[in-house]
Amino acid sequence: MKFASLRETRRARLDQLHQVLVVGNYGRGTIKSYLGEMRLLFHYHHELNVEQISQQHIMDYMLFIKTVHQVGRDKCRAVAQSCSFFFRHVIKKEFVVPSKLYPRKEFRLPNVMTQDEVKQLFVRCCDVRGLAVISLLYGCGLRCGEVQQLKLSDIERKNSRILIRQGKGNKDRYAQLPYHVLKHLEDYYRAYRPSVFLFESKQLLGKPLHQRSIQTIVNSTMTNAGFVSGKFTTHTLRHSYATHLLDLGCDIHSIKTLLGHSKIETTMIYLHLQQSKRDVLVSPIDKLFDDAK
Repeated sequence: MKFASLRETRRARLDQLHQVLVVGNYGRGTIKSYLGEMRLLFHYHHELNVEQISQQHIMDYMLFIKTVHQVGRDKCRAVAQSCSFFFRHVIKKEFVVPSKLYPRKEFRLPNVMTQDEVKQLFVRCCDVRGLAVISLLYGCGLRCGEVQQLKLSDIERKNSRILIRQGKGNKDRYAQLPYHVLKHLEDYYRAYRPSVFLFESKQLLGKPLHQRSIQTIVNSTMTNAGFVSGKFTTHTLRHSYATHLLDLGCDIHSIKTLLGHSKIETTMIYLHLQQSKRDVLVSPIDKLFDDAK
């Protein structure tokens, strides 16, 4: 891992961080995030040696990115976690990130599509690759990165399932392979004939398509279906999959397993979006006055 724009001592520290993360078997996303956050911190405090950076310096940096760049809670949390890991495992000095470095948690419901909107998306899509991508995202509840890393050997037609290798948190799991998803994948395969990865790069032989390219496919498909640009994303389809499973009567624990969540609390957010039970609820005020009739 090279960091050419930094001074040699700082490049050495980032190389150390990279080694510790790789040896510790941390995921690609975590490695990229930690290295990126520490590099930005080093650039901001360019006048200091790495060993001189204190907790107050980190708080000054977080105040800067919050006030000037208007970043949210997730960004601040990523900075705090990266700093804590770096100082404990690379600098080798105790560095406990206080809770005040973590902004108050925001509770926001994820954006989901209605079943009619999902149907419109499929009906309006005429491209076999686009259909294959949105089928995996909605029909199997996969993350964009999981779709990108899918290999032909991961598709288990006989068992009607897909092996997700080293998903978020470095966990393997199985996802559903519904009949209609399989049909779209078969159409796609006949048209594109991939060799190793399901979605392969044209420029880099034997390599998967970049995640941005997959996001572009989804965004283009959404636009062609008549949806406002940016309203729905790749992750919207995963949220919609989970919410619609709940509406069909699937239990929350099964959905947790299918999505690959570590904590049930993460999955329970979809209970707020479940429409089937909400539609049959009767408000106490309606019950009160209906009974009085």
